[in-house]
Amino acid sequence: MRTHAKYKVSCLLAAALVLTGCGSGPAGGDVEQDASAPLELWTRTTPGGPGEQGTIKLAAAFEKATGHKVKVTAIFDDFETKMQQRAAQKDLPDIVMNDVAQLGTMQSQGLLREIDLSKVAAAKDVSERALAAGKAVDGKQYGLPYSAQATALLIRKDWREKLGLKPPQSWADLAAMAKAFTEKDPDGNGEADTYGLAAPLSTKRGYASWYFSNFLWAAGGDFVADAGGGKYKPAMSTPESVAAMQWFRDLGCKDKVIQPGAVTMDTPPTNETFEAGKAGLYVVGPYLLPRFDKALGKDKYEVMAMPKGAKSAEVLAEGGAVYLMAGSPNQAAQDAFAAFAISAEGQKIGMEGEAAYIVQLPVNTTVDIAQVRPDPRWKTFAEAYQTSGRYAPSLPNWTPVRQASAETVNALVADCSLDLKAELGKLDTKLAAVLTEQGIAAS
Repeated sequence: MRTHAKYKVSCLLAAALVLTGCGSGPAGGDVEQDASAPLELWTRTTPGGPGEQGTIKLAAAFEKATGHKVKVTAIFDDFETKMQQRAAQKDLPDIVMNDVAQLGTMQSQGLLREIDLSKVAAAKDVSERALAAGKAVDGKQYGLPYSAQATALLIRKDWREKLGLKPPQSWADLAAMAKAFTEKDPDGNGEADTYGLAAPLSTKRGYASWYFSNFLWAAGGDFVADAGGGKYKPAMSTPESVAAMQWFRDLGCKDKVIQPGAVTMDTPPTNETFEAGKAGLYVVGPYLLPRFDKALGKDKYEVMAMPKGAKSAEVLAEGGAVYLMAGSPNQAAQDAFAAFAISAEGQKIGMEGEAAYIVQLPVNTTVDIAQVRPDPRWKTFAEAYQTSGRYAPSLPNWTPVRQASAETVNALVADCSLDLKAELGKLDTKLAAVLTEQGIAAS
């Protein structure tokens, strides 16, 4: 364990392992600085896996370019618990590479220091969409996205061509294709064993609302609506949200084109459903291309942008961010690492390889994905991100919003007798309580 003179992260409530109210400024700013101190970097990924390998590769290139030493630790299980334990010990790592969606939680707990973009070279080259995702509800920069992703539509091309169908251009086309894939034996085995849409609709980690967001936002609906001034209001019972939920629910309850057991599935079994030839449509990010290429073959499926919904073609955008942790004795090296990760060189290093890559889509606008990955399918995902990608808002804690929404979406698809409007009204009541608890409810 490291110890540093004058290391102080104020407002630590060690007994509860919760930090609050400390995220408004550069926490740990009074720590004695040591320009030679090595950086400890935590990445939320499986130890020994390709994510760890890719991070080590990036860290090694950074060390070679700058001389700053970096020790990489990969943690997946109980990542948040271990982070809180280190916070209680007043010994946070210097850098954390974690999901963009974790920004609100980490910032509201006082774990992060504010990022001064003027000290981060190449920040000017990062897309506005990515930079905005790194801002907390107070409008200040606490995360620096280094990797982005957005969803697109995977289609069993062989099924589509066998049935003489054109690529879907609207939600009506999408529903019709899902129905055809379910009813017209696209695999030709004479069995009624195929379905239209693969969908992870479990309540586990909020998967149901995570997936449904692709349809909700495109219809003009929302989980919570921005009311301005850092305040939000519930939005799941608006006409747009109700219409989106009704359309999606009909896929399962009326048309029966969603794979059986979807309401108990998270992504691993849903991935297996698509690659096993049990479903012909899947809305997902680019990270599964290598897997499906191997399992299905590149010639069996195709990638296209999601058809436009009632209001837009907005789809879920996500990614990873570099977080500069409070209390570091080497803030200059923290800034330098963030700068390297988003530089053209760092982005290209992060994208290289068949498996051990940590950058899905570049956030640096000077990097052309086609030059690093000539496969045009990756460009389809990149264009979806650039034109239609939408991140979840950086609330102090997005998790309870996602979880409450997932439970309602899951219930409405699992039980077709439930009153849809009534359930969405109940959900808005829960969301109002969540927003009030976090101090961001619109009056």
